[in-house]
Amino acid sequence: MKTKSRFTNWIHQTVFVGPAAIFFALIVITPFLLSIYYSFTEWNGVTSDMKWTGFDNFRRILFTDEDFHKSFWFTTRFSVTNVLLANVVGFGLALLLTQKLKSRNVLRTVFFLPNVIGGLLLGFIWQFIFVKGFTAIGELTGIAFFQLPWLGDAPTAFWALVIVSVWQTAGYLMVIYIAALSNVPKDVTEAATIDGANRLQTLRHITLPLIMPAVTVCLFLTISWAFKMYDLNVSLTQGGPFNSTQSVALNIYEEAFRNNRYGLGTAKSLLFFIVVALISSIQVWVTKRKEVEV
Repeated sequence: MKTKSRFTNWIHQTVFVGPAAIFFALIVITPFLLSIYYSFTEWNGVTSDMKWTGFDNFRRILFTDEDFHKSFWFTTRFSVTNVLLANVVGFGLALLLTQKLKSRNVLRTVFFLPNVIGGLLLGFIWQFIFVKGFTAIGELTGIAFFQLPWLGDAPTAFWALVIVSVWQTAGYLMVIYIAALSNVPKDVTEAATIDGANRLQTLRHITLPLIMPAVTVCLFLTISWAFKMYDLNVSLTQGGPFNSTQSVALNIYEEAFRNNRYGLGTAKSLLFFIVVALISSIQVWVTKRKEVEV
């Protein structure tokens, strides 16, 4: 009977899990392993002529590729700024919209809508706003904020990307934080209030520790989104001016598909993958340690 039961379980697993495992191996694992191999070669991505170069690509990236260093520094600055602001704005919106407001359901929908718009379309919309809309408002009002060269100067272009990215992602994080705040036990916060804790103390010592699982998820998502930013970068600034806002993802694309250095591009993507995986793992490990159980 045990042998028959094991055979039945094996059949069930093969039928239901097998196709998914095969497709995952073909679509994810196989290309990933091939990219590791390509990163040690000099290949243009088109011809069959593939020269093994060992660690030459990695040495070039680490020590002589100034464009990659510049794009990596930009991506790091953008990611840190975007992760902090997006989570602060998303959490602030969640706190506001868990209050007893008559229009909170409408507001939740309004704040979530930007996340539905694709990155390319969003970039083109905001490009029009920065170039045409802000200029028109600046001419009418004389306010210096609207007269800045938002996409024509490196510092303002950086903040333009941050503004649009936060505007797009904060609503999604808001939904996660609302779900977490709604599950905080009322009796715990009421007990803290009875003991004399004010709202800020309750938020810091009661609410935040109890919603740390949501914080872990939101930080993980925003870190991965920020480091992998590509479509918004292409449509809003195209890496300009003078490659000052070129993300690592855009740099990898340019290297592999425009410069026809596929081997070098895959080496960059492999290094980038390792860095993002390490940062994400450290973030999850740190925030997981701060989670508490009720």
